Amino acid sequence: MLQFLSGSIEEQLIDDPLACELLLRQARSANLLSRVAVLCAEKNLTLQLPRRMQNHLQSAQAVAVANHRSVKWEAKQIELALSAEKVPFCLLKGGAYVVGESVAAKGRVFSDVDILVPKELLEKTERLLIENGWMCTNFDPYDQRYYRSWMHELPPLQHMGRGTTLDVHHAIIPPTARIKSDISKFWECAHKVGEYQHLSIPDDQDLILHSAVHLFCDGELENGLRDLSDLDLLLRDCSTDEAFWTDLLGRAVELNLEKPLFYALRYCHVLLKTPVPVPVLTRTLQHSPGKLMRRWMDFLFFRALAPDHVSSSDRWTGLARWMLFVRSHWLKMPPLQLAQHLVRKGYKRWMKYKASV
Repeated sequence: MLQFLSGSIEEQLIDDPLACELLLRQARSANLLSRVAVLCAEKNLTLQLPRRMQNHLQSAQAVAVANHRSVKWEAKQIELALSAEKVPFCLLKGGAYVVGESVAAKGRVFSDVDILVPKELLEKTERLLIENGWMCTNFDPYDQRYYRSWMHELPPLQHMGRGTTLDVHHAIIPPTARIKSDISKFWECAHKVGEYQHLSIPDDQDLILHSAVHLFCDGELENGLRDLSDLDLLLRDCSTDEAFWTDLLGRAVELNLEKPLFYALRYCHVLLKTPVPVPVLTRTLQHSPGKLMRRWMDFLFFRALAPDHVSSSDRWTGLARWMLFVRSHWLKMPPLQLAQHLVRKGYKRWMKYKASV
């Protein structure tokens, strides 16, 4: 899978049915089959592959087209709901890629839509969404407090008619996190798109930086390789502009996101062969952990960012993913708050297990 995304095994696929089968399995487990389908079509490779693989790829392309149509419709419904009181909102991650027709939208399939709204309009936003069919499905008092007091988003909302999931953010980093970033600067560079009146999307640099924060700080690595591939496509597309790298490094400093950017550039370059200039990699090293810690993070991320498939796992993969999950909570919360949270969650899981025995 990594070799395909980095563009190094196309010829091997034509002559090796086993390599095709392995790619299919790894791509499906990484939620990247639709992207593989689009990339194969762009390289005029699809019709040279075994018929079985062609069928899977054509089906995956159809899924991506339908998914994008659904996301665009959902964005219009969100704007219709929030326009009643002229609430501005910014699409994030996959929704921004699709509506903004970014290169990262290629074969991008996802199940929820993420939006950003001003914090002072959060209550109004939630009320308008509830009035238009979105409802919270998690009524656990602790989880409600966790999201509303500590996190940078509301509890996930689900539309009662369409079944779509919506995550409403008021920042890109939890207020309790060790990294602090001024969200007002993020809003300053967001821009309107298409025929929308109140919908914006981040500019390319902020799309990259937010993707880096989400991947390397949030600990949600189920789609880690997909998110790394998003970054790879964005970086390759934007780097055609000579000023891009200087601007990206400067924007990371402005938003205090130098460390997530270091990890993004490092692992895109190493795993997907993204053509990041050596001077840029060297400059980001000043924001990296020490040499010993870098080796340890490589040990973890090389495993966690591989497809979640038996062919890409070793005896340490499960441990690596668990440790990065714990790390993400360590980055989000002060020690005492983290200890209380983990004890609470552990107790709830134990009680659920006892009830099922």
